[in-house]
Amino acid sequence: MKILLRWPLCNASYQGPQPRALVLDTNVVLDMLVFSDPLVPPIRELLAQGQLRWIADEAQRIELGRVLTYSKVAPRVAFYGKTAQSVLAAFDAAVQYVPMAPKVRFTCTDPDDQHFLDLAAQHQALLISKDKAVLKQRKRLATYYGATVGNILVCAPESGERVGATEGGAACAVTA
Repeated sequence: MKILLRWPLCNASYQGPQPRALVLDTNVVLDMLVFSDPLVPPIRELLAQGQLRWIADEAQRIELGRVLTYSKVAPRVAFYGKTAQSVLAAFDAAVQYVPMAPKVRFTCTDPDDQHFLDLAAQHQALLISKDKAVLKQRKRLATYYGATVGNILVCAPESGERVGATEGGAACAVTA
């Protein structure tokens, strides 16, 4: 299932500091910095326009460094003419580092992903993730912490989508 976050509707009820914080899970970071996934341009555009600010903590950088050494990832990084060091340097240049966030009241079934939930909750951030364990927590994050979770961020509605119920004020669209 795709959980589309439609910008700017998914930001309409957000009352915190501007620009709104954005947390990207490691797979989305790889899509941004290595693979140029076709779903990434809206994220890049909103960051470039200053409508979002990408935040991360040291745990995210450590996880990215570890993932870049995986036997299935490292050759793909090299295929795109990049190195682990260049990807980490691009990450460092793009993010605003923030302190580690306190753990939220619920636990992610994937312990490696807990810090994404914690950081998004602490900053009432948009969290873009492809991980099912993270996506399962989207209603809790919205209800208790004002964070918004989805796996795709779009700047305009796409044809064929039906608008789902709002979660914590977030405009979500669910596609079949």
